[in-house]
Amino acid sequence: MIFFCICALPIFEPLTISILSFGFLKLLICVTISLKIEKGKIMEKPSSDSHFKGMSFFFMFRDFFLPRGHVLKEVGIQPGSQVLDYGCGSGSYIVPLGSLIGENGKIYALDVHPLAIQKMQRIAAKKSLNNLETIQSDCQTGLPDQSMDVVLLYDTFHELSEPEKVLMELHRILKPDGILSLSDHHMKEDEMQSSVTEKGSFKLSKKGKKTLSFSKVG
Repeated sequence: MIFFCICALPIFEPLTISILSFGFLKLLICVTISLKIEKGKIMEKPSSDSHFKGMSFFFMFRDFFLPRGHVLKEVGIQPGSQVLDYGCGSGSYIVPLGSLIGENGKIYALDVHPLAIQKMQRIAAKKSLNNLETIQSDCQTGLPDQSMDVVLLYDTFHELSEPEKVLMELHRILKPDGILSLSDHHMKEDEMQSSVTEKGSFKLSKKGKKTLSFSKVG
């Protein structure tokens, strides 16, 4: 039924499309709350395969109605940038990132779940993203010091068992003028800000509608 509705969207009148979209978004929100769907990201142990597949299916529809590109526009990612998606999950941000950084940039997609890594590899092959590299890890990135222009930490921070260690690693790999972009709908804005800045390694540099941007200190 869902497949039919999406395929038939072009034949509906604009008003009908708006109603359908709004109704479907409400359904997605209800499903998220009732099933407590997480992204299966950087945790002590990966989520089950079935859980990850269910999450991937959910985010496929979310991204159809709410493309991730509008979130990334807040970050100010430039062509040629080196970007780490820390906790890439089902890869919602990978293709939009590829468009922003261009052929001269590079994307590093890190996740603890092997299915996430496999999915990133399929996306890279399908979209001809030759500048995508995957990293399977629960904390350490293995990247050189001061090598990243931007690190994305989206819907991941609340899952971290040792957030201080992760922030230390991200501080290490970010360039002096690098950006840590944080978004987590499981946490309040002031909670996110205090958690990142309390150790004095990062300071808030910009607030967007969907994201908080932090710069390095020291």
